[in-house]
Amino acid sequence: MVNHVSSDPVADFAAFLQDSPTSYHAVEAMAARLDAGGFVRQREEDAFDGTPGGHYIVRDGALIAYRLPAGVSEQTCLRIVGAHTDSPAFKLKPLPEHRRDGYAQAGAEVYGGPLLNSWLDRDLAVAGRVVLRDGSMRLVRSPAWLRIPQLAVHLDRSVNDALHLDPQAHLMPVYGLDGGPAVADGGLLGAVARLAGLASSEEIAGHDLFLVTTEAPAVLGVAGEFLASRRLDNLSSVWAGLTALLAVEPPGPGAPIPVLACFDHEEVGSSSRSGAAGPFLACVVERILLALGITGDDVPRCWARSWFVSSDTGHAVNPNYPGKSDPDERPVLNGGPMLKVNARHGYTTEGPGESMWRRACQAVDVPVQVFVSSNDVPCGSTIGPFVEARLGVRTVDVGVPILSMHSARELVGTDDPARFARAFGAFFVLA
Repeated sequence: MVNHVSSDPVADFAAFLQDSPTSYHAVEAMAARLDAGGFVRQREEDAFDGTPGGHYIVRDGALIAYRLPAGVSEQTCLRIVGAHTDSPAFKLKPLPEHRRDGYAQAGAEVYGGPLLNSWLDRDLAVAGRVVLRDGSMRLVRSPAWLRIPQLAVHLDRSVNDALHLDPQAHLMPVYGLDGGPAVADGGLLGAVARLAGLASSEEIAGHDLFLVTTEAPAVLGVAGEFLASRRLDNLSSVWAGLTALLAVEPPGPGAPIPVLACFDHEEVGSSSRSGAAGPFLACVVERILLALGITGDDVPRCWARSWFVSSDTGHAVNPNYPGKSDPDERPVLNGGPMLKVNARHGYTTEGPGESMWRRACQAVDVPVQVFVSSNDVPCGSTIGPFVEARLGVRTVDVGVPILSMHSARELVGTDDPARFARAFGAFFVLA
């Protein structure tokens, strides 16, 4: 195993975050790194390439990458890291133009479960993909164009006691003045069209565009112990898995086959063609096994020897709300990745998975923390239960601890992402 992480993993992670404002951009950034690492892109509609070495497949905002061995044996199995590329945000409506009281505004739907107040008074851009009339797609990313202005305290004296935000009435960003040059030039979609190199918005047949924050990732703390950024949930897992897959040596005959599966739409339920509840992973693994000559009864036998690590961020103890965490299991930033445990199976971790993960972390000297919800606080959700139920593969839930989860700007410890990558590297080769 090549257990190597960048000499400056914090800067590398920050660069990846900056390149990945949406799931589509994250997949593009991953593909660029995989290309540079010698991986070959496999088009789903083409015959499957079973050549030994690195390959990857893109489906919209999802990507699955893997290293094929030169041969197989009775012990061949899969070591799969699963993550998701999307984050809570605001998605532009198909016809986003809105005019009110002299302002040009953008109509957007709430995507997932963001901390709504964290989006107020931030400089926002538009990013995502536009689909042209011929079916081709182009990625776009604007400079700071929009802002959701909060009502001044003088006009709402109760705002610091109980802030109520109606997503339809209070969270519509302004991007210009009604009758101003932005509107005269075709409005928001006209500006997006020019950004995409198009003559007008008439060339756009469809779009998946999101509001994204424009503030760059930043190292914080007197000793530089924290990293603040958008989309740490869940690009921390995506980056760590990608870094580990690029570093691990190609498997030999009988060694575990390393797979990285990064899905879209986790924040809205995972039920899509590119989500963890859909067929993407099952289809890719079926093609991998066929290419390796693993068929018939050998397929379920291979699955029975395999592991899936469901990777998503988890909650660190918030020192301002200590009662919201379990009184005994209290994860902290820079304390290492967490095993995520829930008796109601909101997370998939059970005894065998805990043992397996601890062995992987111990092999590379990575500390392990445990997250379990306080009994009076509901458990979150991950892709783990979907994959486990669909494929019948042994599954465990893990993640790095963060603060301000689902905020427009979250906080992680600077040591944890690189530790996570090392742990994944050990997992990929774990017998």
